[in-house]
Amino acid sequence: MELIKHECGVAMIRLLKPLEYYQKKYGTSLYGLNKLYLIMEKEHNRGQEAAGIGCVRMDVAPGNEYIFRERAEGADAIQKIFDTVHHQIDDARSQGAAEPFVGEVYMGHLRYSTTGRSGLNYVHPFMRRNNWSSRNMLLCGNFNMTNVDEIFNSITATGQHPRLYADTFILLEQLGHALDRENERLYKIHRAQGLTGLALSHAIARDLNVANMLRRCSPEWDGGYVICGIVGNGDMWAMRDPHGIRPAFYYADDEIVVLASERPVIQTAFDLGVEDVKELKPGEALIVDRDSSWRLEQILPEGKNARCSFERIYFSRGSDADIYRERKELGRLLVEPVLKAVDNDIDRSVLSFIPNTAEVAFYGMVQGFEEYLIKDKIREIEKLAQAGELTDEKVEKVLLRRVRREKVAIKDIKLRTFIAEGASRDDLAAHVYDITYGSVRPDDNLVVIDDSIVRGTTLRQSIIRILDRLHPSRLVIVSSSPQVRFPDCYGIDMSRMGEFIAFKAAVSLLRKRGMENVLEEVYRKCKDQENLPKEEVQNHVKDVYAPFTDEEVAAEIAELLTPPGTRAEVRIVYQSVESMHKAIPENPGDWYFTGNYPTPGGNRLVNKAFINYYEGNSSKRAD
Repeated sequence: MELIKHECGVAMIRLLKPLEYYQKKYGTSLYGLNKLYLIMEKEHNRGQEAAGIGCVRMDVAPGNEYIFRERAEGADAIQKIFDTVHHQIDDARSQGAAEPFVGEVYMGHLRYSTTGRSGLNYVHPFMRRNNWSSRNMLLCGNFNMTNVDEIFNSITATGQHPRLYADTFILLEQLGHALDRENERLYKIHRAQGLTGLALSHAIARDLNVANMLRRCSPEWDGGYVICGIVGNGDMWAMRDPHGIRPAFYYADDEIVVLASERPVIQTAFDLGVEDVKELKPGEALIVDRDSSWRLEQILPEGKNARCSFERIYFSRGSDADIYRERKELGRLLVEPVLKAVDNDIDRSVLSFIPNTAEVAFYGMVQGFEEYLIKDKIREIEKLAQAGELTDEKVEKVLLRRVRREKVAIKDIKLRTFIAEGASRDDLAAHVYDITYGSVRPDDNLVVIDDSIVRGTTLRQSIIRILDRLHPSRLVIVSSSPQVRFPDCYGIDMSRMGEFIAFKAAVSLLRKRGMENVLEEVYRKCKDQENLPKEEVQNHVKDVYAPFTDEEVAAEIAELLTPPGTRAEVRIVYQSVESMHKAIPENPGDWYFTGNYPTPGGNRLVNKAFINYYEGNSSKRAD
């Protein structure tokens, strides 16, 4: 499998009772902090470059800290953070001081860099400081905006001066400005009523409405997002984009409100059933006010459903009941194209998978083959009956036919290729997987399923070479997802056209057939649209693929990925877009595969990605 750096993970917790309640019931004032840790560890798959947490404690006397943040980089960032926090708490207790990170409101963030920027300055949550509690803010999110330049111009037009040109910094300034306007609105109202000093400050903190802030800012946002915030007064909110591109789930009872990027992490942390955890609707915000009341509020109208299909295929934890069922169905729906690839020869075909993320799709593929084999056995028995040859011996031979499945590849987790360089690194990469010798006969077809084939580098550098050692006559690599042809611009690290093996195959076919002019024409069309408003831009990169069928592109991919000296015939089978939609009907967002972007900014960025490719800026990101 290929590692794709993808969208981040978020977690929000709001305790609805006084801290003493949790101390008495659960034996600790760290109940919220402990639950945050558990959720973040369960979401660790969503971000292994950095992490951060934030906390707000309410009703703290002036002169005492009430807003806390801790961040760290590295794959062990979660552990670093919570070790640091617990040391701080222990130190405070030993000195009889107020405990930091013990509060009613928490947020957590796990980061994968999707913009090429790194360093602690870019690690969420971001914090806005002010002497008035209701003007402080912590911000984190799972998002990528396609129109950062427009938002930047909008806020600089008000006289603001963002420190850095990055979407999170810019959103912090934009939302901070809106928070100031909301404070000023309430200041005028309560000042007119004669309130001053702390009474005025408390009234503003009590009546603050973060929905006003979100309605002011969000119409300018183009992208996929779940954006989360905590105001220093204790208000908490999380908002999802109107197309539902990025996921968010929540649970609430009389003790707690919790939100996370994935349903099963909430189920695990609080021992809940699948029906207890709800999905935040597109364009909707979950808001918890200072007084512990909570509500769902539609901030933007719900747009066309573009919930991310790749989220279900690859990114999310397979322990979610719906995702598990969908991934099995993805495998089952591949039976027909795989049968075609092995010339319908089930008896000489061995089914397996690339450890470990494709295992569930493998179960579905096996199930589909078993269903096909049952029908095939019925046909054979009917033929025997018609020929008057229905003997026990012949029927037994038919019934003993089985779908052959083996675990032919085992990942060697001890092997680390980063210690080597150059050719020696490639040699080590070819041994990342151990194989089960004797599991395949020399005349067999070996069918191996993976969850996706995006760049193909791991296949070419190691997996095909490794599997070829089993000496199959034909090696069929199967992708449970369709061909990834277009870059993502909504928070996943797939933004460069030249990285996609499907794009390389299409370009190779154009050149083989003397159609290089198509590339030049696409480039010209993309350049002609550079200065158009994003709403008028069309995706002309689709023209690169238009001359070819999916099967032609897959055959060229197989040729490009087959290493020299491979003895087996290599074929590559991809899931069709139509079958994918059958397996995942509620998540139709398919821009990776079709180029049908759900927001105008997507078309602009895919054209920009092609321009970068054509001009030789292969390392330059479209976003």
